[in-house]
Amino acid sequence: MNQDFLDTQLAAFSSDAPDAHFDFIVCGAGTAGSVVAGRLAENPEVRVLLIEAGGDDEHPHILEPGNWPLNLGSERDWNFAGAANPHLNGRQIPLNMGRALGGGSSVNVMLWARGHKNDWEDFAAESGDPAWNYDSVLKIYRRVEDYGGTPDSTRRGVGGPVHVAPARAVQPIANAMITAADTLGIPTFDNPNGAMMEGRGGAALNDLIVKGGRRNSIYRAYVHPRRGQPNLTVLTHTLVSRLVFQGKRVIGVEAVSNGRLMRFCAHIEVVLSLGAVNTPKVLMQSGVGPEDELGRHGIPVVQHLPGVGANHQDHVSFAVIFEYESPQAVGYGGSEATLYWSSRTGLHLPDMFHCQVEFPVPSAENAALGVPAHGWTMFAGLAHPESRGSITLSGPEFTDAPIIQANTLSHPADLRGAIENIRFVQELGAQASFKGLVKGERLPGKLDTKTLEHYARNAAVTYWHQCGTAKMGRDPMSVVDGQLRVYGVQGLRIADASVMPHVTSGNTMAPCVVIGERAVEEIRASHGI
Repeated sequence: MNQDFLDTQLAAFSSDAPDAHFDFIVCGAGTAGSVVAGRLAENPEVRVLLIEAGGDDEHPHILEPGNWPLNLGSERDWNFAGAANPHLNGRQIPLNMGRALGGGSSVNVMLWARGHKNDWEDFAAESGDPAWNYDSVLKIYRRVEDYGGTPDSTRRGVGGPVHVAPARAVQPIANAMITAADTLGIPTFDNPNGAMMEGRGGAALNDLIVKGGRRNSIYRAYVHPRRGQPNLTVLTHTLVSRLVFQGKRVIGVEAVSNGRLMRFCAHIEVVLSLGAVNTPKVLMQSGVGPEDELGRHGIPVVQHLPGVGANHQDHVSFAVIFEYESPQAVGYGGSEATLYWSSRTGLHLPDMFHCQVEFPVPSAENAALGVPAHGWTMFAGLAHPESRGSITLSGPEFTDAPIIQANTLSHPADLRGAIENIRFVQELGAQASFKGLVKGERLPGKLDTKTLEHYARNAAVTYWHQCGTAKMGRDPMSVVDGQLRVYGVQGLRIADASVMPHVTSGNTMAPCVVIGERAVEEIRASHGI
């Protein structure tokens, strides 16, 4: 949408203008928001407004799979950073998040990782709703997938909106990693989204949302094909600033574009899909959240919910970097193989989440230790960190930046897990399958425990999977119920990673598609649409 056309549209939108009235307003065109808006717009009688703070996705750094790193730090990134963290030697680590149509699915590494069976069983137990259990979620995945790999009618779907296929023509390093895992007794699988995630874990080539050599984001899958429909309005470069209440009912939103404040009315519901940082921020700045936090900023309390902004979680990883014998090509997106594993038998969920990247990726602090010109990285990741953080406010205005206290490595178990995972990856990278391809390990090298702990604190980076800050559940810290309705508020649901009780095992894009689909199921059931 060009800016002149957008200005014309926005000029007509006021609370008194017919074009400012919709049945549903979806705030945020990221993964889950795209699902919600696209599914609701399937009904031609339902008027849907989708509001996105970022711009269009017609950009080579979005559409070309190998260009994804060039989105980091650009205008397509919210450019969040965590507060200075004493557990990371005082570092403020970047917490990148997509800001464009498609959100994270337009800037991420394109991995389709559906989570472990017990992630979904946990969600069902937390919510008290069997619609979140593994069997129910499998039905959703079969409905949404158009899978291009080995057929599996029990676990995989065909004909759905989301094109998913195994990495093609993979680089030798990806196959070598899977062979090395097998040598260590870790089972290997045809794909990482079937039987592998129903047990202890394993290693497999990645499933990717790459179609015809281009990224096929969740926006592209659900919304883009409907852009010409008269019942769907998509506004870009428009920032949702506040929810509008009538008593305890949300009746619309205020938003800002080019410095102009506008109000849009929702006759049925508003759905927040702004992500694990901006969803709690908008809730709190609208008067929904911990009363002490709101009081600090002079925000009148509409609904006291102490869990808003709490329970912040994210996957954390630590780079182990190896040098190639000779330069190697980089495959689609540069990440073609993944390993999930339970370090001990009997664990409820895998505790290891290791991701192979086909170029060196040191943290800024560890780059000075010496990085090979040609090499690859195995990220030793924690699948389920124990550390918890928070989102708080720096002020009451929409222009006031959120404060992200990620508290990475604040729990002692996470530092112990970091050391165990790094040493496991060092052993993996020393296997014979890499002979002739890899010269050897370059970082961190053989270090004693104390020195390796210092390396880990400097190496810790995010997998960009922030979640949990408006969690689903039934305890006093829960923000939404099993139907994703905000407690104590009418006309408002949340559909994004913030509702996760805990981070899923693996990348969060595919689970966010499920969250969007579940929101639509509940909306349709509630309103008969």
